[in-house]
Amino acid sequence: MRRLVPLLILALTLFGAAPATAQLPAAVDGQPLPSLAPMLERTIPGVVNIATRARVVESVSPLFDDPFFRRFFDVPERSRERERQGLGSGVIVDAGAGTILTNSHVIARADTILVTLFDGRQYEAEVVGTDPATDVAVIRIDAEDLQAIPLADSDALRVGDFVVAIGNPFGLGQTVTSGIVSALGRSGLGGAGFEDFIQTDASINPGNSGGALVNLRGELVGINTAILARGGGNIGIGFAIPANMASQIQEHLLAEGRVERGALGVEMQDLTPALAQAFGLDLSQGAVITRVVRGSAAERAGLAHGDIVLRVDGQTVRSASDLRNRLGLLRAGSEVDLDILRDGTEQQIVARLDRPEERRIEGAAIHPRLDGVRLSETTGNDGRSRVAVIAVEPGTAGARAGLRPGDVLLAINRQRIERLADLPQQLAAHQTLELQLRRGNQTLYLTLR
Repeated sequence: MRRLVPLLILALTLFGAAPATAQLPAAVDGQPLPSLAPMLERTIPGVVNIATRARVVESVSPLFDDPFFRRFFDVPERSRERERQGLGSGVIVDAGAGTILTNSHVIARADTILVTLFDGRQYEAEVVGTDPATDVAVIRIDAEDLQAIPLADSDALRVGDFVVAIGNPFGLGQTVTSGIVSALGRSGLGGAGFEDFIQTDASINPGNSGGALVNLRGELVGINTAILARGGGNIGIGFAIPANMASQIQEHLLAEGRVERGALGVEMQDLTPALAQAFGLDLSQGAVITRVVRGSAAERAGLAHGDIVLRVDGQTVRSASDLRNRLGLLRAGSEVDLDILRDGTEQQIVARLDRPEERRIEGAAIHPRLDGVRLSETTGNDGRSRVAVIAVEPGTAGARAGLRPGDVLLAINRQRIERLADLPQQLAAHQTLELQLRRGNQTLYLTLR
């Protein structure tokens, strides 16, 4: 026993000291351990949670959607209302005015928008304006002691920069995830609008939409918007709208409540290595003009087929989508300086952007199922026409099917639609309409019965 006592004392001494030695040191070689906590303590109060509510009218039975059935049997229309709820996030960008940036799709068709601050205070927000083409919206609350997030120059971002996403995923409340900038200038994701996304591997999930993507200084570099998820969950591919683009759209919305874009009137494509070689050029980026719309701002300015646009207002043009995005941020009537390459010689052309022509039509003139739906045809900066939904009356078949203002019509009953003139003339013979739409970054199908 006398021999066991020293061993027992030694064991108790070692085990008693273990918790102290297992803790992380406050510093290594005199340097404090890195942490995002100080930055996040300043930044998180600038991100809000958004809850929306909307009343949706739906029919009790599909038979009541058929006007012939109701008229033949003299049955009044029967419908019921249900409440649709949504969750998202927002970023306070002006504390004094209570201005909040978020996504257009977060507040689309909402009857009530409830904003919850980091400290638990709740306010009902008013909509200042929305721009579905860029998926940017501005709302406002009347509150004091708000904390805004300063904006960074998103054009200065580089692939590999560390970023942090802050939002309200799945309604859990303020949540922080970190990652890096995986790519810049992402486009062609299926949206009908203007795409110049920041790609990141910081986890972005449903409910993060409209939240903040910040750099390590706590400055806003993007508005979290979408994810690429084959199975419905996060796989490390998320997208954010650059802060510079969101800020420019915000200026339009604060000034006018909407964005009235100018139109140049050209079709374009990327300057590929093969095209550059064919033209005998030592260039790796730019946009090639493939068509100039007759009577457009481009024709009046002297742009021609085959011109290569190198810069817009002094900023380098990387691709056709980059040119389209830059033009899409300019108001109708504004002047734009284009540096072009024509026959190997650089030239500068000044163009004054036109106001896009818009034609409208009532859906009832196309088919009874589209009664209460208003469509418009517009021409974008790429010279292409698009047919979009601009109004949907509550209680109509279109509203019950989920049709929304801002939806871009791609096809009806599998017939492609680009102009109002493309609308099928024989639709009256069909009782059911199958619509292929583009909504934000999604392509979806709706059936009107």
